[in-house]
Formats: sequence, C-alpha cells, structure tokens
Amino acid sequence: MKKRTIGVLAIALCAVIALAGYGALTSDGTAKGFDYEDLGYTRIFQDEAKAMMDEGGVIILDVREQHEYDEVHIKDAVLLPVGEIDEESAAQVIPEKDSVVLVYCRTGNRSKTASKALVDLGYTNIYEFGGIATWNYDVVWAE
Repeated sequence: MKKRTIGVLAIALCAVIALAGYGALTSDGTAKGFDYEDLGYTRIFQDEAKAMMDEGGVIILDVREQHEYDEVHIKDAVLLPVGEIDEESAAQVIPEKDSVVLVYCRTGNRSKTASKALVDLGYTNIYEFGGIATWNYDVVWAE
C-alpha cells in the first residue's frame, strides 16, 4: 500500500510540474498562455494554437530542417529552420514585425530557441506551441 501511494504521488507531482510550466489559468478558469520566463514570447497550448489557426490571420512557422518539413508539417506552415534565422531570412517569411506568429518544431526545444531569436529581432507577437510530435490535428504528409 505504501509503495502504491508513493507511486501515485510521484506521478501526480510529475503531472503538476509538467502542466505548471506550460500555461496558466485566467480568472474564469480557462487555460491561457503566458510570457515564457520573461523572454518576450508567449507559450500556449496546442489547442489554443489550433484555434488561432482556424481563426486565420496568423503565420505558422515550422523551425525544423527541410527534410523534416518535407516528411510532415502542419497545413499552411512556412519553413524557416532555427539555425537560419537572421534579420533577412525572417523578413522574407514574416514581413511585418507585429504579425502573429505561431512557432513549432518537432518536440518544442527548437521552437523556444527560434521564438527567442525572433523576439531579439524585434518581432512582438510570437506564440510558441511546442512540437509536431504531440500535435493531434491534421498534418500534411509527404506523398
């Protein structure tokens, strides 16, 4: 019984830690993204990203490598590999610094790096939503 209780508590603690780092609740109890470690971009849940995509008027930015994008990507996503982000390449893909940009990669690591890089270049509406590995919505597969 004691081992089971410890196991359940350990699982619950891991879940709380994982969720606490991913979003916050508004006063009405709904999930809302937050400024990620004061880095100037907002980290949101994937369902929030999907809702924003469905509303339109956003740039969906895939920051993986070309071969990863070619294999599978989110519909309407544009590619800008994280290692290639600079003033010129970003301006080609995101011409307006106040555009709403939804950033993703494979698992969420490169998307954080890319989001910070875009903020450093002066982009003001950056939303990071993790990786395609956990994306539960439609994607475009290679033919």
